[in-house]
Amino acid sequence: MMTELEYFEHAISLEKYMAQMESNQEKTYTIYEKFELPDDPEFIDMLKQQQLNILAITEDWCGDAMMVNPILRKLAEAADLEVRCVYRDDNPELMDRYLTNGGKSIPKYIFLSESGEVKGSWGPRSPKVQQMVDEKKARLPEKEDPQYELHWKTVIGEISDRFTSDPELWQETYEDIRKSLQKSLA
Repeated sequence: MMTELEYFEHAISLEKYMAQMESNQEKTYTIYEKFELPDDPEFIDMLKQQQLNILAITEDWCGDAMMVNPILRKLAEAADLEVRCVYRDDNPELMDRYLTNGGKSIPKYIFLSESGEVKGSWGPRSPKVQQMVDEKKARLPEKEDPQYELHWKTVIGEISDRFTSDPELWQETYEDIRKSLQKSLA
């Protein structure tokens, strides 16, 4: 069984991952270009001192990853953190260690010390983003309903649109990742 550090050592950089995306690439780069990292010098300096590495479990078809990966990349660039990515569907053993309520929800970020010790993790979404998604999904008919698939696609489109256009969601996501990092490194 591979350790998280071994997965990290064999993973690709977040920059390379984003450059070779086959789905959601344009939306991901739109968020990357528009998201402004808050002025947070004390937190950034603390991260720089920790020499943290982050292993991301992700897939380019995932709407949450589309929104969160560019936010994490901005943070990582500011704090000189190395973020490397593995694909969820190619790494079931790793994903099974980081389930969310029994599901393989992504993105999942694993915070590693320089020596490879797991310090914590975050993902797939902040509580406020989860609440927004839950509210939209609550409008869906039962899965047996013949109109379910049509409504599902509409809801996913609405969520994706919010993910790519709502700076408040981006800020909330950043704040939740920040909180998780602080807790993991305390």
